[in-house]
Parts: sequence; C-alpha cells; structure tokens
Amino acid sequence: MQILEVNSLKKVYAGRFGGSRVEALKNVSFRVERGEYVAIMGESGSGKTTLLNILAALDKPTGGSVILDGMALSKISDTAAAAFRRDHLGFVFQEFNLLDTFTLEDNIYLPLVLAGKSWRDMQEKLLPIAARLGITDILKKYPYEVSGGQKQRAAVARAMITQPRLILADEPTGSLDSRSTDELLRLFAEVNRLGQTILMVTHSVKAASSAGRVLFIRDGEVFHQIYRGGDSDAQFYQKISDTLTLLATGGRTGREAAQ
Repeated sequence: MQILEVNSLKKVYAGRFGGSRVEALKNVSFRVERGEYVAIMGESGSGKTTLLNILAALDKPTGGSVILDGMALSKISDTAAAAFRRDHLGFVFQEFNLLDTFTLEDNIYLPLVLAGKSWRDMQEKLLPIAARLGITDILKKYPYEVSGGQKQRAAVARAMITQPRLILADEPTGSLDSRSTDELLRLFAEVNRLGQTILMVTHSVKAASSAGRVLFIRDGEVFHQIYRGGDSDAQFYQKISDTLTLLATGGRTGREAAQ
C-alpha cells in the first residue's frame, strides 16, 4: 500500500529582480510503499534538499503534486503546515537539532507538548521507545553531556514519538563517527522492521546500503533506482558504489541504454 506518491514534481527558483531562473527539480516521480526504507542519493546541487523540503511541507512545488497517505500537501495552508509536520512526519537531522537547555527527555517530549498531550500520555509513549533505543538511563542528561551517537538516538526517539506516517532523515550519519554510524543504521533497520516508513537523503554509500531501495537524482530528476532484493549490506554497498562510479564517469545505466 502506497504511503507517499510524488507526481511530476517541479521546482523553479526565480532570480532577484526577474533574473535567471534555476530549475531545481524538473520532473520527479516516485512512490514509496508503507513500511519501505528508501535512500535518495545525488551530487550536491542535484535537487535532493529541495525535494526533501517539499516533502516536509517546508516549500511548495512549482508544478506536480505530493500525496502523503491520501493527503495532498498542496491543500495544506501555511498556517496548518507546522501542525501537519508535527502530527504526520518525524525528522532526523545531521546536526541533531536538540535544545541544549532541555534534557534529552524534554527534547523528545517537545512534539507532544506542542500537540497538547498530557504528561501521562507522553510517558507512556516514551518509555518503550527509550528502552528500544537504549537511552533510558540518559534521559535526564543534557545534550552537551552525552556523545554524538547518544544525541542521535535521542533525535530518533523524538522522530518516533508521534508515531509518524513517515520519517524523513537528512544526512543522519553526517556528524557521527564510524561506530555511532553503525549504531544508528542498526537502529534505523530495527525501526523499519517494526513497520516504520523511512526516507533518507544521504551522500554515504554505507548509509544507503542499509536501505531497501536507492533512488539516484541527477540534474533535478530521478534517473535510476536499484533494489536490495536478497543482497546483504556488503553486496548492496557494492551495487551502489558501482552505480555511482558509472554515473561519475559518464556511463549509462541499463535503463538509459535501453532508451
């Protein structure tokens, strides 16, 4: 069952005073099934960030549509966008985006506080998530008192606590060392096995190889995708690396060669 439908998405930015126009997205279309784990890769300037901002209802497309769980994002007013993001989307960022003046527990509770949930409801939601992510014993600590990996686990807990339809992850391993990266990817895989849909933008082949499918964006378009199938992480890593090498050297994918 589809949870996300992106149809012929376009985004054009006009220059100041009517100057040159930049076509950030040209014709992006793809589907994400409920419970999928999808990675999006592409060089800087390929349109990944623009796409993520539109999916997060932070920006509006020039053309095309985005439908999340049957709801067209274009129908959401600017005043309702913040509540929509809080209630339907979870976010995991490269820089954690935790408030240093709040404990990890309060950082995780923040979306529920903004939604007006009771203290008891918040505790009932947090305790099983904290146990699953291994952060129960550090909930009373502040972000500056814990490691990068622990911060990122708290950020994942914050993304999960509203039981979102979709988790959007923006370079989630970008600020982590190799050990913390392995830990986060293991957590993502576990969360996905429990049924959570994840869409991750990343430059990291290692991060992408933990997903079930990888979309490659070039010049504002989705031009290729590969599926894990029965591959191990190592086998899928090699497939992704080979695809990136082919693209970097000007080669054509199988789909392009057939056209």
